Amino acid sequence: MEITEKRDDEIRESANIDNIKSQYVSDERHSFELKAGLHPLRYKFAIWYTRRTPGVRNQTSYEDIIKKIVEFSTVEGFWACYCHLARSSLLPSLTDLHFFKDGIPPLWEDSANCNGGKWVIRFSKGVSARFWEDLLLALVGDQLDDSDNICGAVLSVRFSEDIMSVWIRSASDHQAVMGLRDSIKRHLKLPHGYVMEYKPHDASIRDNSSYRNTWLRG
Repeated sequence: MEITEKRDDEIRESANIDNIKSQYVSDERHSFELKAGLHPLRYKFAIWYTRRTPGVRNQTSYEDIIKKIVEFSTVEGFWACYCHLARSSLLPSLTDLHFFKDGIPPLWEDSANCNGGKWVIRFSKGVSARFWEDLLLALVGDQLDDSDNICGAVLSVRFSEDIMSVWIRSASDHQAVMGLRDSIKRHLKLPHGYVMEYKPHDASIRDNSSYRNTWLRG
């Protein structure tokens, strides 16, 4: 019993040290960016990319095909990255762009995501570009409600439609989940005919699908 308690104390102490280190690095980065005349964002972000070949059943794991392409933590860094990204209308089908807080990989099973889910919006081909840009601006500008609960966003280009989704950390607070839906609708100025769908990540893991069999529409 004494050994177990000692081990628990060591784990807690290690976690506290990691938190202190993380905060120190964040403060140091923030100070450096201010001195350089840059405009720090509240969160540091990373952009990831996946592309699958149509008609090919690839046995490679998803973790092996998803690639982190860039990170940024300032307003200037965001625009430098965004200006070099192809618009959704130019991306080939079966492409996904993942725009996530740094340190959170866009994987259902990750500890930051596994207890959450995603709000999904489907668009006809050719109309998603403005909504995607507005969503990214809302994320980097920390404009959406309950932003601490947001992990990131995904743009999925498919043959017949483009799909945007916003991933959240925890799905246990129904009121917060619905509040985020309303916040997304408000900031994107979604036309009345658009319906948002919700799906928990544990359901995606069970049926191995991001967008089939959504649970909630509203």
